[in-house]
Amino acid sequence: MASDDALREGVRANLAAWAKKLDCGGDLEKQNHFKKLFIKRLRNSPVAIETDKANEQHYEVPTEFFKTVLGKRLKYSCCYWTEVTKTLEEAEVESLKIYCESAKITDGLSVLDLGCGWGSLGLFILQTYPHCQVTCVSNSNTQRRHIESEALKMGVADRLDCITADANFFSTNKRFDRIMSIEMFEHMKNYEILMQRVSSWLKPSGYLFIQVLCHRQHAYAFDTKPGSDTEWMAKNFFTGGTMPSADLFLYFQKDVYVVDHWIWNGQNYSKTLEAWLEKTDLNIDKVKDIFRNNYGDEADKQLFNWRLFFIFCSEVFGFKGGNEWPVALYLFKKHLSSSL
Repeated sequence: MASDDALREGVRANLAAWAKKLDCGGDLEKQNHFKKLFIKRLRNSPVAIETDKANEQHYEVPTEFFKTVLGKRLKYSCCYWTEVTKTLEEAEVESLKIYCESAKITDGLSVLDLGCGWGSLGLFILQTYPHCQVTCVSNSNTQRRHIESEALKMGVADRLDCITADANFFSTNKRFDRIMSIEMFEHMKNYEILMQRVSSWLKPSGYLFIQVLCHRQHAYAFDTKPGSDTEWMAKNFFTGGTMPSADLFLYFQKDVYVVDHWIWNGQNYSKTLEAWLEKTDLNIDKVKDIFRNNYGDEADKQLFNWRLFFIFCSEVFGFKGGNEWPVALYLFKKHLSSSL
């Protein structure tokens, strides 16, 4: 089996070739042509595809695994590392504070956490703002059960509504002051329809806040076809996924419009992934037991794939000093013409 150093060297070589291919030889006309074609395909796609596969690959994986390798708040997304941040737990809290500040969260608001993961953001809001009401939506029963259990322990369950729903079909009659979505939009396709739906769930004065991993300039789909540049990632972790460009959502402002837009250097994600990898290795025997109990003879393959996933993604976001694949955050406001 290849060493971690050999794996990293291989990933970097592939990334260099992939980045060069995406760049179309520096031809801006070609880049623009391909982006417009991709946006057209998105507008003609379902809202999301392969949602069951995404569950299998990430969200129905044993909770105990994530409790072992993620930070204390089970934040399964990029964390923000300042110059003085020393631990994963500190980085988790720093990013959650930034979200709330950027989304203009104040006490007493109603908040929809769309694609809520293990509830890190929703539970943080309930803890920090004692009069906020939070609705969490996830495609995973495993995540819903965990969030509800944690809310009971924290004494905030009376202000939480946790829903399991496929993003293709989720709808609600409620109207929210804020809708927040952290690294869910990468699992979606038709942003035109998605933004229309989301805007209909916002109050007239409401805001939408999202975080997405992205490429600095080029948007593309994760392709499972043999030989494609994204084949391994698409087959094992991102079936049906989209890699947005940093500017992709500027093309989807029919029902909401951009108020603000931030970029985090990809090294923030690289550090987060390295922290997850370190925790995996520090708890390797426990992780092996978890996988054996859940996957039997597939346990070693699962362990290899998860370690490779952390290594691969860390190299992606650390590539070229974190400037090739960064993290983008957007704040949108509802168009008054979209009010219901």
